[in-house]
Amino acid sequence: MAGSSTSATYPHLMDDQLHVRAATGDDWPGIWRALEPVLRAGETYTYPRDITEDAARTAWAGSPGARVLVAVDATGRTVLGTAKYLPNHPGAGAHVANASFVVDRDASGRGVGRALAHAVLDGARADGYRAMQFNAVVETNERAVRLWESLGFTVLATVPEAFDHPALGLVGLHIMHRTL
Repeated sequence: MAGSSTSATYPHLMDDQLHVRAATGDDWPGIWRALEPVLRAGETYTYPRDITEDAARTAWAGSPGARVLVAVDATGRTVLGTAKYLPNHPGAGAHVANASFVVDRDASGRGVGRALAHAVLDGARADGYRAMQFNAVVETNERAVRLWESLGFTVLATVPEAFDHPALGLVGLHIMHRTL
């Protein structure tokens, strides 16, 4: 798995044993354990709900230029969450990063998402990105929207009825942005 040299501990967060580092191939089972229920639920990502593990691994960790991170516990073996960042577009748009985040449901509320967000923003900045853009934040994913706004992202636009939520029907997708 591609990964940056980003490695940091975030003791100021709720879980003082949280460590964020570049993912390795050995982390995939933990990453999949966090990703699978989120993808199957179909409430926050546009991936097919019946995506195979192999297809998910390619989409998450196999994108050209992607840097994949994991948040792990004090042992360094239990994946609490994962994030990836990569160029939002190739060529003339490659100075703007895009990112995706998933927290394992058992680690929810412990600051894992915030720690991953800080690590991604720091890593993207260190890698020379000038901004970060999220192309598809489901407007009903209120926790994510609050987190991104607290970290300086703004909603540039909302594409109406662009996401088919399994329980709520057609809802909007936010395009969010911040400079680095």
